[in-house]
Amino acid sequence: MRENVKTIVIGTVGAGYAAYLHGNGYEKVSGIPIRLKTICDLDRGLAEKVKERYGYEQAVSDYSAMLADPEIDVIDIVTPPFLHCSMAIQAMQAGKHVICEKPLTGYFGKPGQEKVGRIPKGEMYREVLAAMDQLKAVVEDTGRKFMYAENFVYATPIRKAAQLIRAKKSKILFLQGFVGLKGSSSPAAGQWSKTGGGQLVRNGTHPLTGMLWLKQQEAQARGEHIRVQSVTADVGTTTACLTAREHRHIAAHPEDVEDYAAVSVTFSDGTKCLTIASDTVLGGTHNTLDVFCNDSALRCQITPPKLLDTYFLDEEGLEEEPLGEMLPSKLGWNTAFVSDEVIRGYMGELQDFMEAVAFDRAPASGFDLAYETVRILYAAYQSAEEGRRVDLSE
Repeated sequence: MRENVKTIVIGTVGAGYAAYLHGNGYEKVSGIPIRLKTICDLDRGLAEKVKERYGYEQAVSDYSAMLADPEIDVIDIVTPPFLHCSMAIQAMQAGKHVICEKPLTGYFGKPGQEKVGRIPKGEMYREVLAAMDQLKAVVEDTGRKFMYAENFVYATPIRKAAQLIRAKKSKILFLQGFVGLKGSSSPAAGQWSKTGGGQLVRNGTHPLTGMLWLKQQEAQARGEHIRVQSVTADVGTTTACLTAREHRHIAAHPEDVEDYAAVSVTFSDGTKCLTIASDTVLGGTHNTLDVFCNDSALRCQITPPKLLDTYFLDEEGLEEEPLGEMLPSKLGWNTAFVSDEVIRGYMGELQDFMEAVAFDRAPASGFDLAYETVRILYAAYQSAEEGRRVDLSE
């Protein structure tokens, strides 16, 4: 541990799944003294479970009271996305640095809107930009750090790819990111008002953000300025054709969202990136990102990591031993997840964020990247609905 480094005091709001991902990351932070003080959730029972698991000092249900605590340096926001912007604004105006889970925000409807997914996507795009611009002004006015918890930026294969691109000063010509899984166990995943979109927002955002970050690394290494020029997209509901029996293996149940999306981004240097996201992929969670340059090809295999294959004839003794995500059984041959919190970047992002606060530097994943990702996501929805390329160069 470095000498004279102030202990960073953390307050986390939200006690769901992401609180455990971040808790696992905090456990592995090294060289920076941290203190997990407060976990806040309207459901005190959930908050108490997180408190006991990770050693927070107290569990509360009043967000305002947590913000008023002068000891807390960082507010870690792992609530549903519709709360992200408002909570971040409150936290920064209270003098706190902010960690915010993905996506930054989205369009979740207004009072009286029953079928949110049917709202014109151009209207959604404008509303989302306005909400992000409000937060942007607060980020700039307060000078507090906004740290965007996009784990793909910190995934070990992507970090290594960035290191190689910077060393060679390669020109990235084409990137392709793919995320596939069999759907979601949450009924909210099928409702636009709960998620701000479908599979593209829930999971496609990961490879998209990773590819945007890699283009930033290329631009910095080569002394270039590269921006997003346009977006073309296609989205749809591919499971609508299935009978109930045919649907039994797939957990995607879209009501007014998509279960498939393909988004092509054109950069100002004429290069491209393609994001493909599907909720209809069996066999576990698949996350890959391929980078094709003028002088190299880099293939990032994130999940499954292909480090350990397992074969079991029964599951005795394995009840509490996870092998991977979205696997229906542990029997037979499977590819197990190994050091998942490291490979997928959950450890790296919290380490970077704590160092950014401790040493007063910018995080690798910050507000600008969060803003650009959501801007592209909603331009993609507009493109798909209107059947045209959306120009973002202005």
